[in-house]
Parts: sequence; structure tokens; C-alpha cells
Amino acid sequence: MSDHFSGATQNLHSVRDYLRFAVSRFNQAKLFFGHGSSDAYDEAAYLILHTLHLPLDRLEPFLDAHLTGGERADVLNIIRQRVEKRIPAAYLTHQAMLGDFSFYVDERVIVPRSFIAELLLEQLSPWIAEPEEINSVLDLCTGSGCLAILAAHAFANAKVDAVDLSPAALAVAERNVADYKLQDRISLIESDMFAKLNGNKYDLIISNPPYVDAASVTMLPQEYLHEPELALGSGHDGLDATRIILKKAAQHLTDNGVLIVEIGHNRDALETAYPDLPFTWLDVSAGDQFVFMLHRNDLL
Repeated sequence: MSDHFSGATQNLHSVRDYLRFAVSRFNQAKLFFGHGSSDAYDEAAYLILHTLHLPLDRLEPFLDAHLTGGERADVLNIIRQRVEKRIPAAYLTHQAMLGDFSFYVDERVIVPRSFIAELLLEQLSPWIAEPEEINSVLDLCTGSGCLAILAAHAFANAKVDAVDLSPAALAVAERNVADYKLQDRISLIESDMFAKLNGNKYDLIISNPPYVDAASVTMLPQEYLHEPELALGSGHDGLDATRIILKKAAQHLTDNGVLIVEIGHNRDALETAYPDLPFTWLDVSAGDQFVFMLHRNDLL
């Protein structure tokens, strides 16, 4: 791989040159794309535009622009790190996007990629009929704070408690909350799930908890090994965290409260473990297998 990089700065000059080079190297290295981009071209374009401080949605006007010596070195460095260390792009740029929302990320948190984000961008319609009547939201396993921030935007009258077991993750969330100037509406709480919530009740509880089963953890692509292990695996069947949520959520929901949880590929295992719970499976871009909803009365 190093042979390809050694003469690159002398032979590559334009954005088009570096885009081609990056796609070739990414495909050659058989990188995994699961942290925002779906293929080598999209990821190469994103990394190059970000590194050159160009608009992320406008590649075409800049394709034939020549790079300065310093820019060539910067672009080559980020391509090399992606290939040789298999660091997810979001950690290289310290940026992750959910819709039009941008969040700071580093290796203290998993890269934001929750399907619940799609639902929050639509104010959980049609499941939440009156968004202005949501006054309290709990985001369990908040990580970077991204879902808490989206919830605060979706429900303008709501106070949001964002909970995580990791103080390092909460430090990242604090930065993102401050970036969106939501310190007066979002409270960050270091807690093992519900442990330190003191009986607080919420109109809405959302959670994207750890849900990777033990067998899948051992087979994760190298890119995922840069993420906090605590935020990925959840016991033999991937449901340890979800079991805690299902056991205790009713105590923390208001009378008409709603619970929404993402569970990855565990729908069959979950329905087998809880045959009497009337799960409603919500449609997201990837299908109706990944996010469930329950009302408080369903949990009693």
C-alpha cells in the first residue's frame, strides 16, 4: 500500500486526481462503509471536501481545481489514515451528520447512525399526534447527545434528560448540547440506565442502546473496533440493555407515555422473548424490523 502513497503528491494535482486515487485505495483495501457513507466514492468525496473546507454538497465545481502543496499533504494524510488504520471517516473529520444536523464526534462515542433520528426529524408522526404536548423526554444511552438534541428540536416545549453510563461520552454530548445552545433544555445525567432518575416520569422515552449480540461482536469489521465496546455489545443475544428498558420503563412513563427503542437485527429474538408484548414496529428507511414502540399501558 505504501508504494501507492509514496509518489502521490508528485503525480496527483487536482481534486479529480485525489478523488480517483482515494476511491482506488478504498476499494483496494476493501474498507467497510457503515458510518455515514455507503460506498468508496461517497466517502472519498466527503473526506476530500471536508479536508479542503469546501461545501459538502458541491463537488462538481471544484473537480479540476489544483491543490497547493499543503492541501495535497492534508488530503493524502486523511486518505492514508482511512486506509491504513481503518478509522471511520467521522472520527477523522470529527463530524457526523443526521439529516441536516451536524455533531462533533470522536472515539469516546459511537458514530451517530440511529434510525430513531429519521423519526424525530418528522416529530414521530403519526405516532405523536400533538408534538407541542410533549413536555418531557428521556434519551437513554445518549452517547454524543445527538438524539437528545433532535428531540429538543422536534418537541419545542420539552425538557430532555440525556443519560449515559460513560462520563467520557457525556463530555462529547456536553459539547454538542452547547453547540446547539440547548443547555437550558437538555440535562446530561451520568447513570446506569434508570438508576439515578429518582422516579422521574416522561411523556416520551427514546433509546438506541447497545444491541449487538455476542456472535456478531466477534465478526465486526475493523472499523467498528475504534468505537467504544460498551456501546456495541449487549450480552449473548444482544438484548441485555433492552430487557432492562422493558422491565423499568413503565415506572418512568407518564400515563399516556410512549417508549421507542432501536434493536438492530434482533426483532425475532425480541418477539420470541416477549411473546405477550404488543410491539408496534415503525417504518424507517431500512424497513420495519429495527425500531419498536410501546405505550405505557402495554408494559404494565
